[in-house]
Amino acid sequence: MNLRSLADAIKTKKLKQAIDWNGALPSHIAIMMDGNGRWAARRGLPRSAGHYAGMQTMRETIRNCLHANVKYLTLYAFSTENWKRPAEEVDYIINLVHQFVTGNTIREINDSNIRIRFIGDISRFSDSTQQVMKNAAAVTGANTGMTVNFAMNYGGRSEIIHALKSVIDDGKEDLTPDEFETYLYTSGCPSPQLVIRTSGEKRLSGFLLWQCAQAELWFTDEMWPSFSELLLYRAIYDYQCRRRGFGS
Repeated sequence: MNLRSLADAIKTKKLKQAIDWNGALPSHIAIMMDGNGRWAARRGLPRSAGHYAGMQTMRETIRNCLHANVKYLTLYAFSTENWKRPAEEVDYIINLVHQFVTGNTIREINDSNIRIRFIGDISRFSDSTQQVMKNAAAVTGANTGMTVNFAMNYGGRSEIIHALKSVIDDGKEDLTPDEFETYLYTSGCPSPQLVIRTSGEKRLSGFLLWQCAQAELWFTDEMWPSFSELLLYRAIYDYQCRRRGFGS
């Protein structure tokens, strides 16, 4: 362990001790995993190396959130805007999804009692990609521990339009906000209390627009592959230190 890693380990331990684990904690954390390409570029590596490193960070973050007793975790994995990227890069990202939801990884997730869901319009993906997503959701569907939502081909405005079309098809009128939420992709999950975005960008970029109406936002300049347990606990600690009045 180098000096920086040792220092981070000490800081992480202190943060864990500072957090009131019996107090107000975010049961649902949403993360915008941003900066894979820039992380790679700064190291003279291809963008694919950044995406691969980002997947490893995603695995570790899921474990860390599980240990922190987070009940719901939503990860912005692939937006509707990401199709504009070069086809080779898109194919590589989708191939990483295949890797993540098959083999040892899905077995580890299942053994950890984690439930996987895919939210967004997955119909645009190939039949084989849709099938591995459905298989992962089915294999883990009965798990009662943490739920991990992977937002794939997701856009917040598209989600709201999709929900409105379903409301119209059902002939519903005078819906309450709670009733409308049952038509969203995240139906069955509470709204996020904490949204984390890496890479220094400070905007939602269409992520969970309805659900994040009352969420606390937390930003870091670190690129996603560099996101660590220390930063996760720092975000949780900062969340706990904020006063949430909800307009009162």
